[in-house]
Amino acid sequence: MSKEMFREINRRFVEKYEKIDDSDEFYQYMSKPLRKSFRVNLLKTDVKTVIERLKNYFEIDQIPWCPEGFFVSSDEITNTPEFSLGLIFMQEASSMIPPIVLDVKENMNVLDMAAAPGSKTTQIAAYMKNTGCIIANDVKFTRINILISNIQKFGAINVKVTMKDGRYFKRFENRFDRVLLDAPCSNVGMIRKNYKYLKLWRQKEVESLSRLQKELILAGYRALKPGGILVYSTCTLDPEENEEVIDYLLSNTDARLERIELPLRSHDPIIEFSGKKYSDEVKKCLRIHPQDNDTEGFFVAKVVKN
Repeated sequence: MSKEMFREINRRFVEKYEKIDDSDEFYQYMSKPLRKSFRVNLLKTDVKTVIERLKNYFEIDQIPWCPEGFFVSSDEITNTPEFSLGLIFMQEASSMIPPIVLDVKENMNVLDMAAAPGSKTTQIAAYMKNTGCIIANDVKFTRINILISNIQKFGAINVKVTMKDGRYFKRFENRFDRVLLDAPCSNVGMIRKNYKYLKLWRQKEVESLSRLQKELILAGYRALKPGGILVYSTCTLDPEENEEVIDYLLSNTDARLERIELPLRSHDPIIEFSGKKYSDEVKKCLRIHPQDNDTEGFFVAKVVKN
């Protein structure tokens, strides 16, 4: 689908994104169906056992930044015993990045502030080998049911589920070794899954979400122990929900950023947008456009508390 077709669906989206990424390649990849991908559930099996069997039936390619993650050629993989038994988790490839960047260790206390449907929660549990404690929180009852179901199916026994507004956790100062805030966002990266996200996109909603994200990241940072790591991520490309949120955290706390080194391609973070100048520190964030690695659009920041 061309830029002009995008314009027919949502003119204001195109007018804004002309300032973010106006390349033909951007619209070309935004129009392509999203590649299917899955992660081997290390809580129940090992990579070699599962892949040796699945590659007899499917075309499978390694995801470069996730050793247990793979692209797959067919939807039919969800009809396999491996899927039914929770040996694999269908998860978008760029969504696997935040738990890797979080750098968890065994026996840590971890807060996943917006956890549903549980893909990142179960990935974190696998890296922790089911030790320590993960507080998996979400604000919506309907999403909590899905979260609990996935936690049970994938054998994550070190998880406690809570249903709170994420801002609630600001009362637990210096309590967690790691905090993941995969923030509610405008979902531009998910347009490849469903064009409804293009139709629904509104600048007013972006600005409203940006205000919420700033409050959530401050709450998450307050709950983080000194020396701990907070990972902030979204599946959108709007600077107000990404670089601006990180700039806000840097301006209001003693937080510092660490550069993310992974084997993938990315775009330079945006340091000035709509008359607002952000800290040069945001250059350390990871801004992934769909054409970079043939994935969703995604943004990730690694924050360390001094």
